[in-house]
Amino acid sequence: MAVVAPLLALLWGLPGLCRWLARPYYPLSALLAAAFLLVRKVPPLCRGLPSQREDGNPCDFDWREVEILMFLSAIVMMKNRRSITVEQHIGNIFMFSKVANAILFFRLDIRMGLLYLTLCIVFLMTCKPPLYMGPEYIKYFSDKTIDEELERDKRVTWIVEFFANWSSECQSFAPIFADLSLKYNCSGLQFGKVDVGRYTDVSTRYKVSTSPLTKQLPTLILFQGGTEIMRRPQIDKKGRAVSWTFSEVGGTLRPSVPLPSLCLGRRGEHEVPSGADATSWLQENVIREFNLNELYQKAKKQSKPREEGPGEPPAMPAAAPQEETKKDK
Repeated sequence: MAVVAPLLALLWGLPGLCRWLARPYYPLSALLAAAFLLVRKVPPLCRGLPSQREDGNPCDFDWREVEILMFLSAIVMMKNRRSITVEQHIGNIFMFSKVANAILFFRLDIRMGLLYLTLCIVFLMTCKPPLYMGPEYIKYFSDKTIDEELERDKRVTWIVEFFANWSSECQSFAPIFADLSLKYNCSGLQFGKVDVGRYTDVSTRYKVSTSPLTKQLPTLILFQGGTEIMRRPQIDKKGRAVSWTFSEVGGTLRPSVPLPSLCLGRRGEHEVPSGADATSWLQENVIREFNLNELYQKAKKQSKPREEGPGEPPAMPAAAPQEETKKDK
């Protein structure tokens, strides 16, 4: 049974896996991540390569290369403890494998290292990670439309995600935020997104850091009457993100790590889920933290009475001409 269950899960997810592999970003990333392994192990390619092995075999790893690969494995295991989705796990493997490949190629031959580094730069410039393109009720703002939209109707409550396309955490959170918008969107409670990686002045105005080491992406801000009411993760007086998580223990929120990079595993006596369960768990905690059920009910009372429940949101109004769409990115 222990073998049958994973096999059935694999067969069930096979169509999605095929669609996932069909995107050029992932096969090319896998090729770059395994480049040194292929060069060192495939006989037509490894002939003539320098080797520090005692037997002089150019088609096998020497002791220093084994050390680097073992260190890479340890780093990936540590980083993946905080990963929620498959995309985050795979992204960490690809990223650190490319770093290790660059070190190994430079150690082998500086010309090969420069060639590999050039290929990685070209890949980053020409092949971007695929964006979430599923159903959603979300308005995409630009630097010119966000303030105008938030101030347009003081009765509307907005939950706005400040994100960056290059952030793996933002990519993983995109389907969660989209699902929340499908469940809770109404005329009095609406969802929006703005790309602070693209509109840097927006990140400055709303104090959302976009540095490569930032822990503020994604940031969710609740606006009521055009005024910020709360945000997660919070920022301290120095503008740094306050470590936290959506886990509730004894009615209070405990500090941990920023959304959605949750520390998975045991925290005291409480078991934190992982994988698909963690995605559902994170969504439920977002609902609780922002009190979305109560906000939805209040918004429905302020708007015209409707028969539909939270799972059947009304149609979104037509987008304004200046409003950004995902295709504009």
